[in-house]
Amino acid sequence: MKLNIVPARTGWLWVKAGLRTFWQQPLALSGLFFLFITVMSVASLLPYLGNALALSLLPAATLGLMAATREATLGKFPMPSILVSAFRAGRQQARAMVVLGVVYALAFLAVLGISALFDGGDFARLYLVGGTLTREMVESPAFQNAMWVAMALYLPLSLLFWHAPALVHWHGVPPVKSLFFSGVACVRNFGAMTVFLLGWMAVFSVVGMLLMVLSALLGQPELMGMLMFPAAMLLAAMFFSSIWFSFRDSFVADDDAPASTEAPQI
Repeated sequence: MKLNIVPARTGWLWVKAGLRTFWQQPLALSGLFFLFITVMSVASLLPYLGNALALSLLPAATLGLMAATREATLGKFPMPSILVSAFRAGRQQARAMVVLGVVYALAFLAVLGISALFDGGDFARLYLVGGTLTREMVESPAFQNAMWVAMALYLPLSLLFWHAPALVHWHGVPPVKSLFFSGVACVRNFGAMTVFLLGWMAVFSVVGMLLMVLSALLGQPELMGMLMFPAAMLLAAMFFSSIWFSFRDSFVADDDAPASTEAPQI
């Protein structure tokens, strides 16, 4: 397996590929995404360890959505069972995915724990337990500091886990090595990853502005509030559909390495 270094413009191609693939199988991919959200929400409702369980399931669930996108690119209709692909590839890979999930949950909780040092845990409680986000809370310097610290710490964590589930599942890479390779791939393809994320920010912004204009033209300002949530969910499903392409283009088999692209051995 080799790391494939791609041009920065490839990030936008990943965005377009995700959008195009989603609309090839909109019912299947949106249904799987909503099933993914439902499973995570139900798991988080369990007493005591619910949130930790939901977090530990995230790498495997993300892998399932990537596998669904892969099926869609092959012209197949992804079935609901594809969401548990991570646990159907053999005992060794299933065990590795469980380890990856536990590491992710612990690391994420550690990020929230560090953020609690800045505001007494208000931001962490809001995320884990829920509650009402008040104006006083948002304007609190301590809360803002905790939020920014959590975001700053979560960014490198997300890069470590970006490709890790796919590396464990499709390449049989051990969990710790998969985190290292994922981080290296994201750093080496930093330009493409940046364009990818900026591209999706632009897509979300354009859809938001279109909804705002539509509400204004119809003279119904409440329409935007009604449409924003389902639109955001659909866009999130499209975003998850595009993650597969970032993995597909970042790693190649040894005998498939492109001659025109830098492909260091990992």
